[in-house]
Amino acid sequence: MKRIAALILLASLSANVLAFEPFIISDIRIDGLSRISAGTVLNYLPVNKGDRLTNDAAQRAIRALYQTKFFSDVEIDREGDIMVIKVTERPSIAKLALRGNKDIKEDDLRKGLKEIGLSEGETFDRLSLDRVQQELIRQYYNRGKYNVSVDPHVTNLDRNRVSIDIEIREGKVAKIKEINIVGNTAFTDKEIRKGFESDTTNWMSWYSKDDQYSREKLSGDLEKLQSYYMDRGYADFGVDSTQVTIAPDKRAMYIAASVKEGDIYTVSDIHLLGELILPEDTLRQLVFQKKGDTFNRKAIEASSDAIKGILASIGYAFAKVTPVPKLDKDKRTVDLTLFIEPGKRVYVRRVVFQGNTRTEDDVMRRQMRQLEGSWYSQPAIDRSKIRLQQLGYFKKVDIDKKLVPGTEDKVDLTVKVEEQSAGSLMFGVGYSQYSGIILSASVSQNNFLGTGDSFSVAAQKSDYTTSISANYFNPYLTDSGVGIGYNASYTKSDFGNTNSDFVNYSSSAKSFSSFLSIPITDFDNIRAGLGISSNKILLTYRYLDGSSVSYSPQILVDYQNAIGHETIHSWTGTLGWTHDTRNGYWAPTRGGVMSLSTDIALPGSTVQYFKIFGEANHYWPIGRGFVLYLDGQFGYGKTYGQSYSYDGGSTYKKGESIDFPFWENYYSGGVRDVRGFQDNTLGPRLCVGTIPDPNDPTKQIPIRPDANGRCNGSVYSYAQPIGGAFKVLGTAQVFLPLPFLKDVNTARVSWFVDMGNAYKDYSSFKASELRASTGLSLQWQAPIGPLIINFAVPIRSKKEDRHYEERIQFTFGSQF
Repeated sequence: MKRIAALILLASLSANVLAFEPFIISDIRIDGLSRISAGTVLNYLPVNKGDRLTNDAAQRAIRALYQTKFFSDVEIDREGDIMVIKVTERPSIAKLALRGNKDIKEDDLRKGLKEIGLSEGETFDRLSLDRVQQELIRQYYNRGKYNVSVDPHVTNLDRNRVSIDIEIREGKVAKIKEINIVGNTAFTDKEIRKGFESDTTNWMSWYSKDDQYSREKLSGDLEKLQSYYMDRGYADFGVDSTQVTIAPDKRAMYIAASVKEGDIYTVSDIHLLGELILPEDTLRQLVFQKKGDTFNRKAIEASSDAIKGILASIGYAFAKVTPVPKLDKDKRTVDLTLFIEPGKRVYVRRVVFQGNTRTEDDVMRRQMRQLEGSWYSQPAIDRSKIRLQQLGYFKKVDIDKKLVPGTEDKVDLTVKVEEQSAGSLMFGVGYSQYSGIILSASVSQNNFLGTGDSFSVAAQKSDYTTSISANYFNPYLTDSGVGIGYNASYTKSDFGNTNSDFVNYSSSAKSFSSFLSIPITDFDNIRAGLGISSNKILLTYRYLDGSSVSYSPQILVDYQNAIGHETIHSWTGTLGWTHDTRNGYWAPTRGGVMSLSTDIALPGSTVQYFKIFGEANHYWPIGRGFVLYLDGQFGYGKTYGQSYSYDGGSTYKKGESIDFPFWENYYSGGVRDVRGFQDNTLGPRLCVGTIPDPNDPTKQIPIRPDANGRCNGSVYSYAQPIGGAFKVLGTAQVFLPLPFLKDVNTARVSWFVDMGNAYKDYSSFKASELRASTGLSLQWQAPIGPLIINFAVPIRSKKEDRHYEERIQFTFGSQF
């Protein structure tokens, strides 16, 4: 066939060359050009003025011009000693339209079309269009759409132009109706198909799409089938044949695979050959197959990876470990050889950063554990990647290595990043039954001007509270990574001059603190700081019918009388430890955080107390894109070294230990706590308000809790949460894979179960008082800042909690 095609081409070229005697070319004239310049044509000609033109040379010229794909017809003639070239230009593509493509994005299609010269402004080539048609059909076949049709329509326009309209009818994906494995006796179909991506239609297919046939998926499943057997000793297992049948309507697929199981083999001996570099005893500790073990390909591959890993950690970046199994079919044994080729030991010449348009190179370089001029170390590179991911500045981090041209012992590293917003701007308007209209605004930046410094300013205003805070942190005060931070805040609250049933008091609090962050290891950090605060608390009284009635609960009145001050001054010291092994900042899938911190109001403070807070959480990938997350928290507070000096109260007596200050209490419930309950509403509550005195209806008395701890006597009163000195919280969460979302760093959905509560103190803890909820949570990195939306249902609550239950919760504009 090739010879026939060549003869046809030769005949057509010969027909375009008029017979003439060879002559010396005095000039070259080109007829028929409109869009293409004569100079362009002359550049492609293999002959020039002054050359001797023969029939063979003319044919070479015609072939050269045809190969440019500019022309549909080329002829060569002679006028005297002038070479005359007559051409017919191919039309140009004036318009290229795509219709009906949904499975393949139009941008991707146009990019592929442009690579083969089929785009607006290019010269039209019918052969290229035919190739595009076949390639599109092939791509849809790979996606399981066998009833696809691709119809290109070409319309001729004026001025030698064409309009191309490619109409695509994608059709439906062929569904798998049957999968038959023939020849398996050692394991059932259910066992060997457990990890397959392909399956027949089932109740989860709408989500997993596992019943949609794909050639790539089937190839991967057959590899998993082979691995399943070879990981269990079947060293000579093989897939004899595979047959895929499609129904006449191209909507159903039938898959059959014939396998040969073979026998179970054991390992008779293991040899390490090649250039070992390290002591053989050291390398053998990394071999997970032992003499007498059942053959296991997975263990052998893990052994190869482990040996390559340890060699890569000492500079052998391109080490190879090749397993060579020798089967004895009579004895059903495997003699295994691991052939080690370490290659040249290399060092890193240069580390180059790409993609960081905002972040300074120095900010990234200080996260690198692989240094320039040192031996190549894969663990150091892996750790560098995680440290860069933990910054939260980048959507994606990749580190590539490349040999320096002309060398065998030098590599350059290229750190490629895709930046994302490291800050957020929030403006919010909300409403609370307790606080009325709430206005809030904040701005935060975790990578200020690309320096790695972070700052935030926030303000909030409601009917009762006005607050403003500012924070700044420089993570690299010194080259060794010691950071320094500053925090300042002002809060003014007034619950006394309102008609609400809040705990009636007003306060004005100011604070300032500074801290040092000291790295101990790559994973551990210590934080130590000092601060000063002043909090003026005024309790509210109201007089009714000549009787003095405190609208602040008596417990608060007695507490203030006991400490003998309206203004509470505190000198605070903080000390904390954090151990962070997460593999990312926004959406980690491995590792976790353990932290423990304490705040102490030092001697000399109006009230001496300490607070301890601890948290431990961890992420585990559990297969198929699912990630399990467990988190536990506790908070504990207590006073020390002081006793009451006031003995006139109804609750506290002189000489008793001072209770933990109520303004420092822990709270429970909310969008980041026990979801399904309003923020800070779980835990101890106080009855607020008054009711007529049953002995004298002209007077009012404060509401007291009944035997069940509920407020009674007034439909307008309720129990106001005040928090407690002890808190526990536990969360179990499973992050779900989203097949329609490729970038998990943008959004993810989880199913959660929360359990927790706050208690007056540690001795008041009762497991029966724990509240619990379950539901779904969406976390989204929106352009305005991170967004959380929760749908939660309380599954363990009490009658008095129903006033505080909340099914839909959301927050946005701050990091989470």
